[in-house]
Amino acid sequence: MKKIGELLIENSGVSESAVEHALDTQEKTQVPIGEILLKEGEVDEFGLLLALGVQYGIQVKKELPSNIQTDFTEHVPISFLKQHMIVPIITTTKQYFAINSPHTFQALDELRSLLSLKTSKIVLAPSQQIVNAINFVYDMTPTSADEVMQDIDDEDPERLFSEIEEVGDLLDDTSDSPVIRLVNLMFSQAVRDNASDIHIEPYQNSVKIRQRLDGILYDMLRPPKHVQSALISRVKIMAQLNIAEKRLPQDGRIELKVANKEIDVRVSTLPTAFGERVVLRLLHKSSVMISLTDLGMPADRFETFDKEIHASNGIVLVTGPTGSGKTTTLYAALSAINSTAINIITVEDPIEYRISGIGQVQINPKIDLTFASGLRSIVRQDPDVILVGEIRDTETAEIAIQSALTGHLVFSTLHTNDSASAITRLRDMGIEPFLLASSINAILAQRLIRIICKHCKEEYTPAPEMLAKIGLGGEEYKGLKVSRGRGCVKCHSTGFKGRRGIFELLHMTQDMKALVLQTSDANQIRQRAIENGMVTLQQDGAQKVLQGLTTIEEVYRVSQR
Repeated sequence: MKKIGELLIENSGVSESAVEHALDTQEKTQVPIGEILLKEGEVDEFGLLLALGVQYGIQVKKELPSNIQTDFTEHVPISFLKQHMIVPIITTTKQYFAINSPHTFQALDELRSLLSLKTSKIVLAPSQQIVNAINFVYDMTPTSADEVMQDIDDEDPERLFSEIEEVGDLLDDTSDSPVIRLVNLMFSQAVRDNASDIHIEPYQNSVKIRQRLDGILYDMLRPPKHVQSALISRVKIMAQLNIAEKRLPQDGRIELKVANKEIDVRVSTLPTAFGERVVLRLLHKSSVMISLTDLGMPADRFETFDKEIHASNGIVLVTGPTGSGKTTTLYAALSAINSTAINIITVEDPIEYRISGIGQVQINPKIDLTFASGLRSIVRQDPDVILVGEIRDTETAEIAIQSALTGHLVFSTLHTNDSASAITRLRDMGIEPFLLASSINAILAQRLIRIICKHCKEEYTPAPEMLAKIGLGGEEYKGLKVSRGRGCVKCHSTGFKGRRGIFELLHMTQDMKALVLQTSDANQIRQRAIENGMVTLQQDGAQKVLQGLTTIEEVYRVSQR
């Protein structure tokens, strides 16, 4: 049998000097030579596996299949598989074991005996592939909530206080407490479905758990009423809230790991007539932040918006209701302009993404760190660009405008229905028209519309009055075929999968500034902007219908005024 060092030189391009150095290190530390070379970056994991495969005569697979059967999960703890980096791959046509090291034969024999599997075939696979396969299988295990809820009787309160590790994966939790298992199941299902929120809602004779998918709430679980107290107590313990205080609203946060995904959960409790109502906002820390070009903004609006976010001063506002993607757009804008040449500072509530190279401040009203006080302090930090999470009051608006007029570029959000209404809102806050005209560069209104599921997409001819609802009532649209989703397993029978933005950009040209000095009437401002070529939210949505991306009903739902 050839030595691993020789095989790495022959098959994986490792230099002889690197192998000699690793051999010297091995003598001192007794660590396998392959691990030393891997740690020093002389070889990648797959290159090492290829050499080990040749040495031991074992096949190497770069990727593992995703259609793995889950029956074995009832007999094998997830911790055993993760400890030994081994996973049984059982499909309708194949049976074999994937391992990460040829030295796990003892664990392999134990597993084979445990599962009564006769197959002796093994393959080598990268560690991440094995971890992904383990997480996938245990996350898809058919442990239904009904099974868990059948086990729930009078829960011993002491069991709810089991220690919660900050980075412990929920799928690794082997607790025998039904309530803990139910909460873990609730979180893992929400993460698997890519839900943004979980609602725990108590009623007179029932408890309902719902999750928000693509902006719409769907029923998730219906645990029995007697579980309510223990269920909410468990969530409050995880969020380090006071479980004895049930008369006042409380806010907290939980850091979770589900199937190797890091999740930050914002917890809000509210006392109601039938018990505490809990809303959990799920933020995926590990999700890749979207780039400006991925927002789906049409080229004409993108060009103008891109120009304004690269301006040296002024205000760029993004407006829309809660959950319309305003913060995502502003983060994408910050990422686009972020460089070592400029100083960017933000004041936010909450900080949803951590951006390298940017100073981010979390507001805390309990210690009087508000948007206004934070912004006042930020201005003294010599910033070039400032992001204010939201303009909520006159004081914040005044400081933001003064900052823009003194040479800073300011990004912020407002809760208004369209771009023109932002001017009216700021005037209502007491901001003078000449300050608005001289400080605002652009106002972007946006909504998120659901995209038709590509797996069950179909064409049909809508009624003319339906087309007219979104401004497509002309003769040229008669007999037009548009798309919709039938509903399938992939999209939870909704007909939609994923979301995309629709945008309305009010560019503050000289003409618009002159109008703002004369009036704060949103309808007049909107009409003039349309005359100057502004594409409205509904018109942008109608274009998405014509492109086959979304439905008439969806555009009407999100764009109606």
